[in-house]
Amino acid sequence: MSKRRTERLLSIVVLLLSTRRYLTAEQIRAAVHGYPSDGESFKRMFERDKEELRDLGIPLETGVTDPLDPETGYRIRQQDYELPEIHLEPDEAAVLGLAARVWQSAELSGAAAGALLKLRAAGLETGESASRPGIEPRLRTAEAAFGPLWEAVRDRRPVTFSYRAPGKADAAKRDLEPWGVVNRRGKWYVTGYDRGRRDTRVFRLDRITGPVKMAGPPGSVTVPADADVRALVSQRDRLPPPDQTAVLRVRAGEAIGLRRGASLVQAGDDGWDTVTARFADVPWYSEYLAWFGASVIVLEPPDLRDAVIARLKGVLA
Repeated sequence: MSKRRTERLLSIVVLLLSTRRYLTAEQIRAAVHGYPSDGESFKRMFERDKEELRDLGIPLETGVTDPLDPETGYRIRQQDYELPEIHLEPDEAAVLGLAARVWQSAELSGAAAGALLKLRAAGLETGESASRPGIEPRLRTAEAAFGPLWEAVRDRRPVTFSYRAPGKADAAKRDLEPWGVVNRRGKWYVTGYDRGRRDTRVFRLDRITGPVKMAGPPGSVTVPADADVRALVSQRDRLPPPDQTAVLRVRAGEAIGLRRGASLVQAGDDGWDTVTARFADVPWYSEYLAWFGASVIVLEPPDLRDAVIARLKGVLA
């Protein structure tokens, strides 16, 4: 959000909190700096501002002050705006302070800092002034897609992006109505309704190539009331029982994690070992094997070998 828009929204909140009667749009326009003189432009901007305030949880109340004047007015009742008294135990407040420090992402560090500011304003000590431990957890979001996707979820806006599916060398365009961004097992996912496929989909952020572009105005995405984004990601990330066998050539002394899960390891005399392992899903297992690079060669089955080669070609591309 731009500095000008933030100042304008803050001015609206202060104005509507300080009045007991309903103020019309024109009265707000006259009192708040930053609105255009053109009537249509003002209406569009004012509608966006109202939507933004409601998304932020500001309780805008509508009504009329004069029964003879039917024009709708707006105000904010102070008892609806103020937070109820918050009671937190010292350890609970300390956990909130630690959680806010975990975020290094600019998108969420600002929100966390704002929440702590409100708690301190309410007289709660969050532990920020206490000495910090020598080692602190940090939650990073290296994927460039995280920022715009988080904003799209917050503003309920559709997006478009290019996505490279597992085992595919080329990326395909996706048109998504995002419902949420979730972290699972160290990976970030976005869930939502794929307009092109006309179905619910889950996408891993590190497979998104190129920029994420907004494809509609704020508020144009409706999240179903029963949507459970964590359950969708968990279901997508859950693998069936292993029912296939892979035969691999693995460089001696390398790929220790792969060897640990193998059913058979046969040492070779040419610097390579033959490893037999069970797996369930070709796309997932091919991506896992591709991480070992030149240390692992797939001998069988052919579809797994082809998927690993396609994955490596995609990385090189």
